[in-house]
Amino acid sequence: QVQLVESGGGLVLAGGSLRLSCAASGRTFSSYAMGWFRQAPGKEREFVAAIPWSGVGTYYADSVKGRFTMSRDNAKNTVYLQMNSLKPEDTAVYYCAADPYGTRWSVSGDYDYWGQGTQVTVSS
Repeated sequence: QVQLVESGGGLVLAGGSLRLSCAASGRTFSSYAMGWFRQAPGKEREFVAAIPWSGVGTYYADSVKGRFTMSRDNAKNTVYLQMNSLKPEDTAVYYCAADPYGTRWSVSGDYDYWGQGTQVTVSS
């Protein structure tokens, strides 16, 4: 069992930055691949980024590549999403999720555990 709690969301001007954190409970956190997803009003949840249990290699949606950076600290049971050069279209609720297998990074159905989400609003 893994419980996830996101933090770090807020309101920021376009071009600004935010750093999201996702704190996990459970001794098996380090064995899970982790992902970030987001959902904007009226839209489906979409993949943002993922990182394997080892922290080696990261995967990004084309829409955020070069602007967002995902990392993890297994000693702190935490994953991060550094978001730079934010755009109004990045506005969404951001969720972190845990995947025990880490094979299909962008498939939300493969993730077993989800946080409650944190709101990110980017104003123009």
